[in-house]
Amino acid sequence: MAKGYHVSRRIDAPAERVWGLLTDASTYRDWNRAVVSIEGTIALGNTISLVSIVNPKRVFTLKITDVARPNRLVWSDGMPLGLFKGERTYRLDERDGATEFSMTEQFSHPRLDRLIQPVRRQSQERRRGPHWLISLA
Repeated sequence: MAKGYHVSRRIDAPAERVWGLLTDASTYRDWNRAVVSIEGTIALGNTISLVSIVNPKRVFTLKITDVARPNRLVWSDGMPLGLFKGERTYRLDERDGATEFSMTEQFSHPRLDRLIQPVRRQSQERRRGPHWLISLA
């Protein structure tokens, strides 16, 4: 069973500027309240360690699987034998000096409905406020 979610926003900044923040692990806590910590260099083939407010006691080890500067960044995580796979894709499309930002996350797991509840709650909380909108003034 596959599940996922998608969010998008227009950011009043060029894609290169947004890309700079998206690929700088040291700034994530400044613009993304869902991130407790993130360590590593966000670059193709690298592995990063992310701790999320969804489960602050767990470190997610994520592989950077696709990078197309400044438009696409993908990281993924999974378990052997296809027991679980998660993939997050960021897209940045520049239009008229602003950036159309989107993030899509896809999950697959045999018992996904039970596991996805904390992520759904977090996603709903994200939609209530502009906490992850990037201030570039």
